[in-house]
Amino acid sequence: MSILAAIVLGIVQGISEFLPISSSGHLAALQMFFGVKNPGDENLIFEVLLHLATLVSVCIVYRRDIKEMIQEVIGFVKDIRHPRPEEGGPKPARRLVLMLIIATLPLFIVLPFNGLVDKLYSNTYFIGAAFLFTGLMLFLSDKMKNGRKTEKNMTVTNALTIGLCQAVAVLPGVSRSGSTITAGMAVGLNRSFAVKFSFLLSLPAIIGANILTLFKAFETGIDVKLIPIYLIGMVVAGVVGYFAIGLVRFLSHKGKFGKFSYYCFAVGILTIVLSVIM
Repeated sequence: MSILAAIVLGIVQGISEFLPISSSGHLAALQMFFGVKNPGDENLIFEVLLHLATLVSVCIVYRRDIKEMIQEVIGFVKDIRHPRPEEGGPKPARRLVLMLIIATLPLFIVLPFNGLVDKLYSNTYFIGAAFLFTGLMLFLSDKMKNGRKTEKNMTVTNALTIGLCQAVAVLPGVSRSGSTITAGMAVGLNRSFAVKFSFLLSLPAIIGANILTLFKAFETGIDVKLIPIYLIGMVVAGVVGYFAIGLVRFLSHKGKFGKFSYYCFAVGILTIVLSVIM
């Protein structure tokens, strides 16, 4: 792998991980139409580092929230050993941790269906339709009123709804961030909080995927000579990912999150057309 390739892949990872355009759908379509292979198939450790970089970018953007959640988890463990009365109910950070855990649970439902999901990666008609579905979600998101719910008053049902949408987003062409942010808005979350909840919700998913990929990487072997090149791509992915999060936050706050819908519509139509003529 060249330095240029690592930089390009870092840019692609940083953009596609957070913008609501479905990186899995793009990769599946490119593989089918143009034979573009996932670089992670041959360089699994590079795939791990790229995802780690985007993980770090989320942690930097929401470092205060993550710090508070860690403190509350530690406090919760201490309270188990030495119970003390909770004044005014659970703290917002502790509620946020609980809501994120609940929203992550639906991902376990789709694990038995991984085989069926993998088959859809070769169905470009489905991928095209999924892009159109993502576009429709994003388009409708701008029509929704700005809710008032945050971690202080969102419900378990709200968290499960968002989690179910994240589970559906394992399908190629369905955007994870797009579906979870739109779902958050639909259940009445404040726009800014819906974006924050979506990105924080990505942390367990990224960590889980990284652990599985890391085991595969050690099994296939690691080319130590390529580590410096991998690190360059990692830095690029982290920087691009940081600004991609900022862009999503800005557009969502301005009520223009649906601008991404037009891109998804175009890609969906193009994918279906190419499926017919190729």
